Amino acid sequence: MSAIQRIALVLTIIGAINWGLIGFFQFDLVAAIFGGQGSALSRIIYGLVGIAGLINLGLLFKPSTETAEEPNPEIR
Repeated sequence: MSAIQRIALVLTIIGAINWGLIGFFQFDLVAAIFGGQGSALSRIIYGLVGIAGLINLGLLFKPSTETAEEPNPEIR
């Protein structure tokens, strides 16, 4: 996993936590920290989380190294 994918994954997790807080407690943590939903900084954070989610879409279609078939040199 590349550094960009790791950063995107962290941002996606932050977004998921924020959505959980909104859903369960009607509390928008990003808006509370950065000055409301309409502030420029909050909108930038929301945008970065959205882009991170799009980057992580690639992880859905990337074959897992654990499930990918590798030739076994012991079997002949």
